[in-house]
Amino acid sequence: MPAERTSEIGSEFHWDPAALLESGRGGLPGWLPERRELFATGCGALSELLRRLAPAGRLHVPSYFCMGVAEHLSRQVPVAWYRHLPDTGGVRWGTLRPGPGDVVLTQNLFGREDGAPWTAWITEHPGVTVIEDHSHDPFSDWARDSVAHYAVASLRKTLPLPDGGLLWSPRGLELPRPVDGGSAGADLKLAAMLLKAAWRDGQPVPKDHFRTLQQQGEHQLLGSAAAAHAVTAAVLPLLDISAVRQASARNSTQLGALLASRTKWEVLGSGGFRLQLLCSSAASRDGLLAHLAQHGIYAPVHWRQGRSGFWSGDAEAADLAGRMLTLPADHRCGPGDLLRMVETIDGFARMDLSGVL
Repeated sequence: MPAERTSEIGSEFHWDPAALLESGRGGLPGWLPERRELFATGCGALSELLRRLAPAGRLHVPSYFCMGVAEHLSRQVPVAWYRHLPDTGGVRWGTLRPGPGDVVLTQNLFGREDGAPWTAWITEHPGVTVIEDHSHDPFSDWARDSVAHYAVASLRKTLPLPDGGLLWSPRGLELPRPVDGGSAGADLKLAAMLLKAAWRDGQPVPKDHFRTLQQQGEHQLLGSAAAAHAVTAAVLPLLDISAVRQASARNSTQLGALLASRTKWEVLGSGGFRLQLLCSSAASRDGLLAHLAQHGIYAPVHWRQGRSGFWSGDAEAADLAGRMLTLPADHRCGPGDLLRMVETIDGFARMDLSGVL
């Protein structure tokens, strides 16, 4: 039997039967809304929802948000920005000023937000349609107890699925359906997941092969409003959400404690969606990203916001986006992986301080 490969941390998910529920064991009760639509992507679900709503005004979007999604939606409806940064300040409510016919898009940023202020705001503004984005923790109490008109969650970044954009209405409102036709991108992503699982088991699968499939699949999936892949629809109710969530939260907390005890990096808290580091500059952040990748650790950036392209106009949001990265302390990590991340980050810091970078 070939030896299992465990050198890679993060990156795209592989197909993992261990994430499924054991026979006779319950998961997270009631986490899937009874009335829901399952799109290929969360962006596609939002796009179709906006078509149904046909807002007469603007779409208000957080200034720290995925610029690709915001730009895609801006082709349908004018976008206005309100300040919401990844800090302890939360939403700056004075910057959110919707008018008649406007729609507000909010988010549980990195899965660490308290939904109570939004519940109060929605109650105080009954004439404003609110869509909540729960992609960073589709399983939080806020998501399950939401009072918003609509809620959406992109699933493939937090769960081992080839695609998936969950759309529901906490108020029981009518939902748009996915557009006809499937997404070839999900087929490619699924093939990549299967091949990556074989590669991790030591089989002779070239890494470039499944990486190319992953990239091609992701490119084809972008903004897709088609229905989710049949595998996603079948597997989703069987995932052991409770175990996945608990493992991710535990890893995030432990990694934060290790970084605090052994390094001087600024950690922006832990929660449902990994752990964020704040670097001193964009150059330092990009250098750390490259250093981690050289050691088989693939840390995503949430989200790049270059001032030369489509951006929020919020200089502080753009600055934070240029200096932050997310450490992939998800349910796949064991104690050795967490320690390896800390040692690799600490090694980069010593190189940086010595003037090597």
